[in-house]
Amino acid sequence: MYRPSLALTYNSPMPPHEPRSRLPRTVVVLGAVSFLMDTSSEMVHAVLPVFLVAVVGATPLVIGVIEGLAESLALMVKVLSGYWSDRSYRRKPLIMAGYGLAALSKPLFALAPGVGLVLGARLLDRTGKGLRGAPRDALIADVTPVGRRGAAFGLRQSMDTAGAVAGPLLAMLLLWLSSEDFRFVFWIAALPAAACVVLLWLGVRESRRDSIDQARLAGSLSGLGGMFWLVVLVGFVFQLARFSEAFLLLRAEQLGWTWVAVPLVLVVVNIAYALTAYPAGALSDRFGRKRLLLPAIVLLVLADLAFAKWNSPLGLLVGAALWGAHMGLSAGVLAAFVTDSAPALRRGLAFGVFNFVSGVALFAASVVAGALWQLYSAAIPFYAGAIMAVLAGLLVLLLPAHGTRRVAG
Repeated sequence: MYRPSLALTYNSPMPPHEPRSRLPRTVVVLGAVSFLMDTSSEMVHAVLPVFLVAVVGATPLVIGVIEGLAESLALMVKVLSGYWSDRSYRRKPLIMAGYGLAALSKPLFALAPGVGLVLGARLLDRTGKGLRGAPRDALIADVTPVGRRGAAFGLRQSMDTAGAVAGPLLAMLLLWLSSEDFRFVFWIAALPAAACVVLLWLGVRESRRDSIDQARLAGSLSGLGGMFWLVVLVGFVFQLARFSEAFLLLRAEQLGWTWVAVPLVLVVVNIAYALTAYPAGALSDRFGRKRLLLPAIVLLVLADLAFAKWNSPLGLLVGAALWGAHMGLSAGVLAAFVTDSAPALRRGLAFGVFNFVSGVALFAASVVAGALWQLYSAAIPFYAGAIMAVLAGLLVLLLPAHGTRRVAG
């Protein structure tokens, strides 16, 4: 296993003359695990907003609160799981627990009679996501050579997002076959979730050869460094600009799409996401992270404007493609930026803090989006998102092109 050095290191892109190594097996297996779990989760996510409106009778504001609470809880839990994975230097147990909880949550959606159990299932599912997220990202950083980090995070994100393409497509097929039986979709979603837990158990190994001194060094906020906190600020404002994707689905439903067709919006989002995430990560290794984040801002603004102003099926599909492309250019690159700017022995904590702050922003953005939609119109949340995206772009200008020089301990 690749082990971080305690010496002074440069987290800069790999020089052009250095041979490009294969990505570690652990990265590939974790990508496959992400594919299976995202297939399961997106089968649920693709139909859940319509299920809540059409079957349960929830309002857009209620959906905004549910999505904001669920997604922000996932990101907040990452602080604790990331901290503990640093202290124990054991990533896999927390990763296993996270995927296991997410798998257990899937049958609850099928059993839910109303909003209460749906909220409970979402919170359980996202708690699992929170438990696994920071340790998984830290494990990827642990085993991947410096000059391949963007590619490693991009590959995992691409495979994750490929599952997010397969999930809505399966949901659409199952809705058609079952005469729009939402609960049938939820039951079938439990199968790939269970398969991913088995693959993780069998396919990922980690070695616990780290010293007590390393564990003692881990877990302190004081050593994360100024550049890391700038990356956190950028991530916070960026997340304010992109509320829950449930509102993309509601926009399609509002414009008259059938329940079977609504998941197509997520399919397009995730195709664009999957096609761009790995190339963007690899390019950021060579040419710098910032050069990928700035175009991502532009794409997000254009996506918001398409959803706000272009009230046609073509407009929604163009907006979905732009939304997905902006995620592809930004998600893996931001993860690589966190790895670049944080000390090696505090990576779990660093990912946890970064995602905690992003979780606060996501909760706020989703609740505000739901309120703006309900009080004014469906277009207003997207205009507000475009404004926040521009502010995020101004902060991106303060970031360095590449990683930063720091002491790894």
